[in-house]
Amino acid sequence: MSIFDDPFDAGSSVNAGCICGQHRSPAEHERAVPALRCEPVVESHEKRYENVVASAVLRAVFPEAATRRAFLKSVGAATALAAVSQFFPLKTATEAFAESGAPEKKDLKVGFIPITCATPIIMAAPLGFYAKAGLNVEVVKTAGWAVIRDKTINKEYDASHMLAPMPIAISLGLGAQPIPFTVPAIENINGQGIVLAMKHKDKRDPKDWKGMKFAIPFDYSMHNYLLRYYLAEHGIDPDTDVQLRSVPPPEMVANLRADNIDGFLAPDNICQRAIYDGAGFLHILSKEIWDGHPCCSFAASREFITAAPNSFAALTRAIVDATAYASKAENRKQIAEAIAPANYINAPVTVLEQVLTGTYADGLGGVKTDPKRVDFDPFPWQSFAVWMLTQMKRWGQIKGDVDYKAVAEQIYLATDTRKVMTEMGLSPPKDSYKSFSVMGKPFDPTKPDDYVASFKIKKAS
Repeated sequence: MSIFDDPFDAGSSVNAGCICGQHRSPAEHERAVPALRCEPVVESHEKRYENVVASAVLRAVFPEAATRRAFLKSVGAATALAAVSQFFPLKTATEAFAESGAPEKKDLKVGFIPITCATPIIMAAPLGFYAKAGLNVEVVKTAGWAVIRDKTINKEYDASHMLAPMPIAISLGLGAQPIPFTVPAIENINGQGIVLAMKHKDKRDPKDWKGMKFAIPFDYSMHNYLLRYYLAEHGIDPDTDVQLRSVPPPEMVANLRADNIDGFLAPDNICQRAIYDGAGFLHILSKEIWDGHPCCSFAASREFITAAPNSFAALTRAIVDATAYASKAENRKQIAEAIAPANYINAPVTVLEQVLTGTYADGLGGVKTDPKRVDFDPFPWQSFAVWMLTQMKRWGQIKGDVDYKAVAEQIYLATDTRKVMTEMGLSPPKDSYKSFSVMGKPFDPTKPDDYVASFKIKKAS
């Protein structure tokens, strides 16, 4: 789903094809060679920019994809290119676009935590999405969320994989000086779960969890907010009835096995690894709390965007492109193989396949199937940010009044991402806000204070 695909391919809707550049579809790629053996073809920058300009012209002349394809089939690619060139100065426009759009900085570092939530950021390296965008990106495996935050703030990383609430916390200066950060893309939706130690097989009712110890990845995380929400809905006060501890995801299974914790809410690959190792079982998937919830994000500072706007734009395109590829079920096994190595997630391929394909062992002897166990959708809904802010307010992380709408719109770049997705031939939502339900309770993003006030269990103001 790349902006750089050949606009004069009659069999293409401008955004179809295999990322290797040699086949019309992933299926054709699979028939030709085993997965991952086909090296992506990196076009020249000149050809890449020419395709962007030509694609834009063709879309303007033939807005409907079916009409565009019919025209190309009837006259052929060469004739179509010549016809477009007759009335539009493609060469001049391409040169101008290349001059204005060339990345200021091509060699970039992007940090990530080794979890399946970071799938688009990680896979974009071995599967060639960064190279296709004209970038040389080093994806850097990082130990924990505090480290990834500090390295990004200190400019050791140009951009990062971050928990979706982290850029909000950094921008608001929660626990430190405020630094403006942004979320141009959501990495994944759903894709988490609550795992309990095997000794708790008979404690499936959360009302029986008083006194238990749970791990979460970070205070400013959807994991923290979803676990607190789930506990509170079952009458458990997460601040007084249980203990919540921040533990880096790669260390959670070892802590569960060592009996340091009773359970955790964590990314699905951590959940599945606990099951694979016999250390725990899956209590519920996070989508059973809120189906369609965001988890992680692709984040960058305002300073980076201002200093290198073209590099940022190219990086965003690569991430959105990779996310769109990851959203297709037929690509998931290939992706699992690509992100499994030690320099990426460092997990057995079978563990990652169970997460990404949605057919998995539950740790209690059953095998379940849920193709939407994890999904990938890059659009940064601003209503997601408003919901996170309500939970920060609910649990005392934010004091005083909150301008929910202003904060959400400054950090979650829905308008910019909508433009990028449209240019790439994708179909982004027309709105930036939507309503949804969490455990059956409706959330209206236009009434956040009423939502916070409606909860019986919350931190006293």
